[in-house]
Amino acid sequence: MLKRRVAAALLVSRGLVVQSLGFSRRLPVGRPEIAAEFLDRWGVDELVLLDLDASREGRHVSTELVARVAAASNVPLAAGGGIRELAEVDALLRAGADKVCVNHAARERPELITEIARRFGDQCVVAAVDVARVDGAHAVWCHVRRRALDVDLAAHLRALAALGAGEILVQATHEDGSGRGFDVALAQEASAAVGVPVLVLGGAGRASHFEEVLLQSGAACAVAGNYFHFTEHSVTTTKALAARRGLPVRVDTAARYADSAFDADGRLEKRADDALDAMLHVRIPKEII
Repeated sequence: MLKRRVAAALLVSRGLVVQSLGFSRRLPVGRPEIAAEFLDRWGVDELVLLDLDASREGRHVSTELVARVAAASNVPLAAGGGIRELAEVDALLRAGADKVCVNHAARERPELITEIARRFGDQCVVAAVDVARVDGAHAVWCHVRRRALDVDLAAHLRALAALGAGEILVQATHEDGSGRGFDVALAQEASAAVGVPVLVLGGAGRASHFEEVLLQSGAACAVAGNYFHFTEHSVTTTKALAARRGLPVRVDTAARYADSAFDADGRLEKRADDALDAMLHVRIPKEII
């Protein structure tokens, strides 16, 4: 069985990773390369770097930024933001990206998806789709024009896959920064519409949310930003809980928390005082390399 993936989103504005709240508020988190380094150490499977300002400002995500993030981590990196031309994709891949995310251009110039897939392989292109809940239904949302589009979501996803997208990233804009959990119904709808891997983003607030969306939908990967940035070692603990409950995920960090206890929010519980006292007297020899 294929492993399910847990990925971290690096949402960048003005050169800094930001906490996004409702697609309207952005609070600074820190430098992208520092966040990438720690997320890599904690066992994240992939990084998704998205420049939130690029499309609106008429440019693409910085190759220099991509190079810094790629150098700070060893996991696959998908980069997106304002990509419109094949030459831009080539530059980003040379800078260290493994994949590119194409959103606005996938609607304005859908043939770009095919061009990327033919030149670099379909595994290289991730078609990103922003989704909003409108009158109880899911609708394709344009973040540049800030309105819902008169496009059937399932049909749009199928068209992107047919064009050559190797993966599809669906972001629930209505859950952005909510912490209420992923939109499982959206993940189910997207996964049922296409035969390529679906990545879901938006709403994670605790470890159980990852289990819910990965177990209850056909999504291949759950992506989160705020949750991972503000909960230390959250990637490792999220995977440890998921593995404990039978979800096929990679658990390959030094700390696996196999025998640890967790609270309802998925945070590590404090060990008993006698266990902590015993650990004080355990001599750990210095590692010799």
